[in-house]
Amino acid sequence: MLGLKEKVSGAIITFNEEKNIQEVLGCFDFCDEIIVVDSFSTDKTVELALQNPKVKVIQNKFEDFTKQRNLAIDAANNDWILFLDGDERITPELRDEIISELGQSDKKDAYYFYRKFFFAGKPIHYSGTQTDKNFRLFRKSKCRYVGDKKVHETLEVHGNVGVLKHKLLHYSVSSYDSYRKKMLHYGELKGKELYDKGKKFSRLTQILKTAFKFLKTYILRLGILDGKEGFQLAFLQTLSVFETYNSLKKAEKKQ
Repeated sequence: MLGLKEKVSGAIITFNEEKNIQEVLGCFDFCDEIIVVDSFSTDKTVELALQNPKVKVIQNKFEDFTKQRNLAIDAANNDWILFLDGDERITPELRDEIISELGQSDKKDAYYFYRKFFFAGKPIHYSGTQTDKNFRLFRKSKCRYVGDKKVHETLEVHGNVGVLKHKLLHYSVSSYDSYRKKMLHYGELKGKELYDKGKKFSRLTQILKTAFKFLKTYILRLGILDGKEGFQLAFLQTLSVFETYNSLKKAEKKQ
């Protein structure tokens, strides 16, 4: 079925993903194992995941996204890893491209996937999503997530990088409220990350960074052309920046 010279491990980190888990696990149908690192979900995520015979579940208390991802990498038996988020989906065209690429003799060591962003089911064309891409397919032996990033984790690649042509579908926003919670959570983690790096809270920096984020997303990255959804995205991403500095301030006060 694979037509691959290499076996592939699927990997995903989860917390309360019962609405997504079965569909996203289906995207790993050409993988011979699937590693699920779960942050002690309180819904049926683990129960549903274990219905798939390829799944191995590891439950680990959440500290940050980087540690969860690296734990999944360490648990994988194969060198090639396909790492997806719960809100991402592979199209048939992308699936075929992955299989074709891994069948080549001159493979790269990691591949960027461009992503098509959706807001409550509506495709977003601008708002900074035009160039949105992430590493999703890579060699375990050549790659690892950088340890000092708590959110917006960064894969460090010791080797050659490629880019796949077909886009990954990214259903990041199921509703305004859920995305707001996600952005606030990201902001909180980013603030802790800044504190760990020795950054100091500045009200002026908070105001300037927050204002620039809105200007960049809504005007410079053409979010205004995405209508109401473009404004909401710009506002919520700006809120995340504002919360980052609130989190940094709270971390300083604790000390």
